[in-house]
This record gives sequence, C-alpha cells and structure tokens, in this order.
Amino acid sequence: MKPRISLITLAVDDLDRAVRFYRDGLGLPTDGIVGTEFENGAVAFFDLQAGLRLGLWPRTSLAADSGLPPSKAGAPGMSLAHNVASRDEVDAVMTQAAAAGGTLVKPAQETFWGGYAGYFQDPDQHLWEVAWNPEDLPPA
Repeated sequence: MKPRISLITLAVDDLDRAVRFYRDGLGLPTDGIVGTEFENGAVAFFDLQAGLRLGLWPRTSLAADSGLPPSKAGAPGMSLAHNVASRDEVDAVMTQAAAAGGTLVKPAQETFWGGYAGYFQDPDQHLWEVAWNPEDLPPA
C-alpha cells in the first residue's frame, strides 16, 4: 500500500456547531455544508494543506455508512497535531481554540523533546496538539 492519506474525517454530534468552530473560530477555509439533499450526505470539508482535507460528518451518518454502531465522543484514541513555527504561535492557536469554544486540556509548556506544546479538544472532544518543534519546522 502506498501512503496516500488525503482526507481525515471527524465524526461530530452537531455539524453546524462543528463548522462554526473550525470555520469561524479557527479560520479554516470551507465552502460550508454540502450534500444536504442526500440521506446521511451532509458534510463539510476544509482545505488543510496541499492534498489534505478535513471532513466533518455527523456521527450518525458515519455509523450508517460504515455499518458500525455510533461511537461515543471523547475517548482520546488519537490526536491530530498542528505544527507551527514558534512558541508564540502555539500560544496564539491555543488562545484561538479556547475563544472558539474549544477546551484547553493541557496548557502549552516546554516538552521533554525540546519543543513547546499544548492540547485542546474541539466541541466534539477530538484531541488536537499544537506544537513547535525547533528540529522540524513547518514549511513557510
């Protein structure tokens, strides 16, 4: 298998609320909710970087499509990491996430690996790490 991850889909309890958090709160670009004319089709996509998008899909729709029972929100089985170019940018993103309605889980602080990072959860309790790694800076 060639690694070609192009879409990360998060199951959400309230699609409108989730779109407001990511679009209005965090400023991610989107065309908004599409697919409302289809049963279980309402979804929102956000461009993250070249070739990678974030999808928000109602938890019940993802369950119907996959054939699995709906999952419970909040179990930190994974986290998404947002790498930034400076300590100040970590603090700015953490502040932005909290102002948008996210929950600060772990305040930004020095890390054991020589960087600076913190964690927040979106309104559906998806876990995000915001990190500055001086050894692995993101492209400009």
